[in-house]
Amino acid sequence: MVFTPPSYLPPLPELPDSITIEEFIRNEQYGRYPLAKARNPYTCGITGTTYTAAQVAERTDYMARAISKRLGFNPQEESEWERVVAIYSVNTIDYLPFTHAIHRLSGIVTPASAAYSIPELEHQLRTSGSKAVFTCAPLLDNALKAAAAVGIPKDRIFILRTAGFDNPPSYVTIDDLVAEGKELPPLRPLKWVKGQGARQTAYLCYSSGTSGLPKAVMVSHRNVIANVMQVSVFDSVPRKALGIETQVALGVLPYSHIYALVLVTTLGQYRGDEVIVLPRYNFHELLDAVQRFKIEQLFVVPPMLIQIIGNRDKAAKYNLDSVRYVYSGAAPLGSEVVEELTGMYPKWRIGQGYGMTECSPTVSSTNELDVLFGSSGSLLPGKKAKVIDLEGKEVTEYDTPGELLIQSPSVVLGYLNNEKANADTFVHDDDGRWLRTGDEVVIRKSAQGHEHLIVVDRIKELIKTKGHQVAPAELEAHLLSHPYVSDCAVIPVFDSYAGEVPKAFVTKSADCAGKADSDVEAAIHKHVQDHKAKHKWLAGGIEFTDAIPKSPSGKILRRLLRDREKKAREAKRAKL
Repeated sequence: MVFTPPSYLPPLPELPDSITIEEFIRNEQYGRYPLAKARNPYTCGITGTTYTAAQVAERTDYMARAISKRLGFNPQEESEWERVVAIYSVNTIDYLPFTHAIHRLSGIVTPASAAYSIPELEHQLRTSGSKAVFTCAPLLDNALKAAAAVGIPKDRIFILRTAGFDNPPSYVTIDDLVAEGKELPPLRPLKWVKGQGARQTAYLCYSSGTSGLPKAVMVSHRNVIANVMQVSVFDSVPRKALGIETQVALGVLPYSHIYALVLVTTLGQYRGDEVIVLPRYNFHELLDAVQRFKIEQLFVVPPMLIQIIGNRDKAAKYNLDSVRYVYSGAAPLGSEVVEELTGMYPKWRIGQGYGMTECSPTVSSTNELDVLFGSSGSLLPGKKAKVIDLEGKEVTEYDTPGELLIQSPSVVLGYLNNEKANADTFVHDDDGRWLRTGDEVVIRKSAQGHEHLIVVDRIKELIKTKGHQVAPAELEAHLLSHPYVSDCAVIPVFDSYAGEVPKAFVTKSADCAGKADSDVEAAIHKHVQDHKAKHKWLAGGIEFTDAIPKSPSGKILRRLLRDREKKAREAKRAKL
């Protein structure tokens, strides 16, 4: 059975396939909000520095001219793979305009996480074939060492301005490039042939993966254009009903991650919104920005919302009345968290989306007028889905779990130089090419009768115990509803009788002050046992920890916890 988007959605317009993302964002011919009426696309949430939509387009053009001259990039010659440029920076107001400048040169941008160590950055620079690095003052030392290791000279390292940091002397900045480009002649227009936008890589994004080194994902120009148009059409229904033309949105998620790169920044610029840019996540800076700039939509990950719940008194000091809609992604958001937040802020609508780098990224999204707690919303227009059960059969009924497969023009080109991963992830049948997501889902109808996608868990992360399957995300959401739990993660551990059993790593909340660990542990065990089936009890135990390891996008790094558990067991055996 093929699942499709809700019938109330308008059809997806024809997707342009012979233009760059830069032209798509700049040219009103492709449906973007009129430049003259648009809000300022990017405003620094620390300093207030901002540019109009027309100024952003102009700066992008000037950047492209200067970069072309300094790096010798000629879009009319050689392959785009000779024009790969890395950006290794915290969020700045020039982050996305810079990527568009590289696209204006028919080049490829590879965004590297600001959390990367030197070896991790070196791996990305080497495997992507990067020819230059754009970084920022606080990350310059790491960038220099990684660049030197792969042979990128210092004169190919450039600086993006960062709030609170002086630009290091002797390095060329983005502002220098803009000033230089203003004096250079205009670039020749790109003359792409039909279908080139669908075939040519725009971003080389590195997926976090669950094990081993990250894989390089080739995201085409048309992939991004498709996803922006899909989400824009989807959101047009509630925005029209609520009388919203443009809005002010939060831009704190790392722009190196495709969630923020496409859904927050590119989409926001396309539909005339203003994004308040924060360099990186800081609890008080986020709340202060909401209050100062009257932010209406928060793009967040679950840990940010959990911190608000855990710091009610501190959050209450800020005026958050401007917030209309909270949109969570990158990891499942438990219904208990939603209920607590709506209790604190009754006017907030809270929804979540589901996506992955391999789908550029959004698969489903929540219509803020059709919210089903626990769901990741409905399929976007232009997408089709199948659900395949453990026996390889297509699911034909609601509330029946299985692996999600997606077909969409936003499904990426594939992995760079990794044929095994391509064969495992992208499959073909009589209906065409499908993306295997590796996620277990169920399809359920909301009160309005619309199909919603509910992500149960990563299939490879399901805990299989005594003939049952346990979803770590389900247990984590329940644990977070206990006042003693500030944060948590659940992993499988080996049991000679059951095969696998759940174990919880727990960060204690302030409510545990003065209480013995044994009492806290007993209370948490009772909380699970009172509400969950016996195979979901924490038979693997509870271990208290200062922090749960997570990626910059908020995903729990269970692999690190599994490695930690393995080492502890090996050490224990060595003592016997």
